[in-house]
Amino acid sequence: MSFANRLILLALLSLSCTSQVLALPEDRNQPIHVQADSAELDDRNGIAVYRGNVIITQGTMKVTGHTVTITRTPSGELNVFTALGTPAYYEQKPAVNKSIVQAYALTLQYFVANNRIVLIDQAKIVQEGSTFQGEKIVYDTQRQIVNAGRAGNTPVTAPRPRIDMVIQPKSSSPQGQTP
Repeated sequence: MSFANRLILLALLSLSCTSQVLALPEDRNQPIHVQADSAELDDRNGIAVYRGNVIITQGTMKVTGHTVTITRTPSGELNVFTALGTPAYYEQKPAVNKSIVQAYALTLQYFVANNRIVLIDQAKIVQEGSTFQGEKIVYDTQRQIVNAGRAGNTPVTAPRPRIDMVIQPKSSSPQGQTP
């Protein structure tokens, strides 16, 4: 295995270890799969670029985009991965008793050290039928805190001056009984 391939594998393994705050316990023990039409690895600058229907999976986690760029710090630690798509997509099951969290945006960035996902342009998070939409959504996966609003100085294709939420009501009938 070449140095570049080992480096990317190490970067992806680092991603898997740091994203486990919201993952099912079994996810961390699952292999990481990367599929793409092409890959460009730049060891000197710590950048890997995957292009063409990119799919990254590990357990319940899935990230897709037409281009995914993974960067490393000078010390070799995974720094940021950026998925571009129409839209880019992220999903993960946070716990056995929770439904999958889905996130969409034209640009999706995962900041490993901060356990933070940033969704920019046509940003949307969906869980259990409830939705959260805006120009920009920042999701702290460790503390499970969402901040949303305008994208600031970042250009967007569909301006949204306000955030939009739809919260589904909890079922009022006891489990196992039909109303």
